[in-house]
Amino acid sequence: MEHTQLAKDIASILYDRKAQDILVLNVSGITVLCDIMVIASGRSAQQVKTLSDEVEARLAGQTALPRHIEGYHEGRWIVMDYHSVIVHLFHQEERAFYHLERLWADGSNRVPMPFDGETDNA
Repeated sequence: MEHTQLAKDIASILYDRKAQDILVLNVSGITVLCDIMVIASGRSAQQVKTLSDEVEARLAGQTALPRHIEGYHEGRWIVMDYHSVIVHLFHQEERAFYHLERLWADGSNRVPMPFDGETDNA
């Protein structure tokens, strides 16, 4: 699966599961770690874990398996490595503290999503 489509699929899964502030960034010109980052928040550690579970389960059905998952047990910041796509799932407090957007957004690398511009995904 092409990495941009994979990232869009992940973002759609997160949106369906009520993740907040979903951001998809093309970072291919900024880092060699990955091509795309998907960043999203959950309201609680349990929701962050549920978001991770849902992404993993639904992508497994498409034969997209993560290379590695880190931070699942705490549920405060889960990183899912899908090779060219890295997913960062944060509890709201950790997202505000680490503010990854500040590090990786360059003002022109946001990947547009159909749900962009909608208010809180409650």
